[in-house]
Amino acid sequence: MNNDYLDPINALNMPELADTTLAMDFLIRAKEGVRNTAIALTEAASPDARTLLRNQLRQGIQMHQEISDLMMRKKWFHPYELREQYQLDQLSAKNTVMIAQMNLFPEDTRRKGMFDRTPDEHREGAEA
Repeated sequence: MNNDYLDPINALNMPELADTTLAMDFLIRAKEGVRNTAIALTEAASPDARTLLRNQLRQGIQMHQEISDLMMRKKWFHPYELREQYQLDQLSAKNTVMIAQMNLFPEDTRRKGMFDRTPDEHREGAEA
């Protein structure tokens, strides 16, 4: 990865990285939802509120399980293979450092010269 954030080479494997990141964020949010719902359940005084929260807690746990299963199936998450998870975490940290070192707000953003041919230049006898 070079430091030019507009260079298309930096987009290589980006969809996979984005999917992994979004799935991990979703998993963390699901876990937060389970924890917060469990806390609310212990604080609820109304039987109706407890029933509602208990059902939401079950749904949250089920959603967390589904996300975890998906991530393990896609090999984005290795909760039982710490060596594999460590390697993924190292790769993620490396990518984060590389992105942090990029000049994301350069003064000169012109790309004049990158597209030096006209769209129909490849045709024989094309009128330019």
